[in-house]
Amino acid sequence: MVRVQEIPINQIRRPLFRQNDQAKVAALMDSIAEVGLQEPIDVLEVDGQYYGFSGCHRYEACSRLGHEMILCRVRRAPRSILQNHLA
Repeated sequence: MVRVQEIPINQIRRPLFRQNDQAKVAALMDSIAEVGLQEPIDVLEVDGQYYGFSGCHRYEACSRLGHEMILCRVRRAPRSILQNHLA
């Protein structure tokens, strides 16, 4: 089951490093500042912890704008699914 909710940005772990396109982040910052975040990021909830693997540009844009919360599509998953993402 997937639910959409706001989660504190500082509670989302980003275990995989990704180099973001800074021009895209800047454009998203302008858009988010003007109209808000239109598309939630996807996170896995494993044992009460949140892990983000997609939405990297939106996540960075919201972080750089100083947002404390971010809209997320949350999917609960067992630790084995998390391990698959990390492999």
